[in-house]
Formats: sequence, structure tokens, C-alpha cells
Amino acid sequence: MPELAISNSKGRDASIVAESVRSTERHWWIDADERAATSVKILKGTIDRDYEALLAQAGSPEAVGEAILSGDPELDVESVGRFLRESSRVFVDGDRKAVYGINQVEVVRNPDGTEKLRRPKKVSVPNVSAEQPLLWSGKLLLKQEVYQKFVMVGKLQLVHVNGLTYDFLYDIAKELEAKASLLLLGAGPKSNQPLILRRGATAYRGFLEGRTRGTEYLLLLHLSNIELKAPDATPPAEVKS
Repeated sequence: MPELAISNSKGRDASIVAESVRSTERHWWIDADERAATSVKILKGTIDRDYEALLAQAGSPEAVGEAILSGDPELDVESVGRFLRESSRVFVDGDRKAVYGINQVEVVRNPDGTEKLRRPKKVSVPNVSAEQPLLWSGKLLLKQEVYQKFVMVGKLQLVHVNGLTYDFLYDIAKELEAKASLLLLGAGPKSNQPLILRRGATAYRGFLEGRTRGTEYLLLLHLSNIELKAPDATPPAEVKS
């Protein structure tokens, strides 16, 4: 994670480090014979033998079915079932040929799922760094209200890099814990812009949570890009018999 800066309620700011929360537990999967097992990728089929290719060769779905009954045209015994260890995503065009230059389009949809508009996809620029400190917004939200309104899709742990930043972050965690609230954290001079951590990454709302235990502290930055909204209260139309 990149280095970033954050300010507290007193206007002080300090550079800190954000780290992904890591699990300390290790797990092993075993099979029926208690042998170590792991997940692998297996080649399911090749593009020249899938349904569209067979349909183009046979001419009709019925002919494809007859060909499958009489033989195995969908299987390439030399490749199907191979283990895939290193693979890359490839974009194809309407003729199913690999393309090397693409224009990405962003599709905006209405709440009911229908398409609203299409526009060129913009590459987002990071707005979180040591040179752009995240300001104390002062907007505190009760934990229960936040968890009932937003879906958390990720979290970061803020850690100190020296004794000064330890005191700084400990004070923030202590204040948030005392108020049993989460701090709405955003980018920009008014702390009202979404957080963009990497180039081209998803924009998130940030909610900062603090906990303490003696001289220890925990600061978690919860990330959300999904807001829960109540459905329309319009009653369904009456059905006339």
C-alpha cells in the first residue's frame, strides 16, 4: 500500500503507512487419503471447439447434436484437462480473433438494471498520498448506522512508522473509541471526495474506526462503494379479475 498522510481533530498531520489486514492463521486442505490438496486451473476447452465454432461448421443446432452423438467434436484430447499454471487475459473481437488495442467503455445502469448510458471509461488518478493528507472531516457516524447503510468491501489497517506517529494515531483511535463512532474520511480540501488508492482503482467511501487496549491501538479504514437504499414505497398495481 502507498504511504499516506492523515490529520487529526487538532489539525496536526503525520505520514503513516496503510497495510492490508493479514490473517495469522494458516490452513491446509487434505483429500480423503489425508494428502495435501490445493486448487488448480484446468483447461476446459478450446475456442475452436466450443458451441459457436461447432455451430458454424455444422450449420444448425440439430446438426451439432448429431455430431456430438456420433463422435466427440467438442473435445481436443491433446489439450483438454491440461493444468494451467501461467495464463493471461486476452480480449477478442466479434470474429473471435485476439485484439491488441481496445477502447474500454463504462456502462451506467438504472436501479432496475436497464442501461442508462455509455461513456468512455476514465482512468482514475490516485488522490491518497503523503503529499495529499486526508483531513479530519469532523463527520462522526454511529457504528450501527454505518453498518446498516453501507456494505464494506475491504479494509486497511493504519500503522505508525515511528514514535511520533504512534502517539498521533493512538490519540485518534482513543477519540473515536470514546465516541463509539466512525469518522467519514474522504480526499480533497473538504474531505468529501472518494478515496482512490491506486491508478485505475475503484473509488471508495472511507470510514475510520478506532480501538484501544492499554497502550495498544487499532485503526481500521473500512472501504465501501455500495450503499443500501430502501426500495420505492409505491404499492403494486391492483390486478382486476
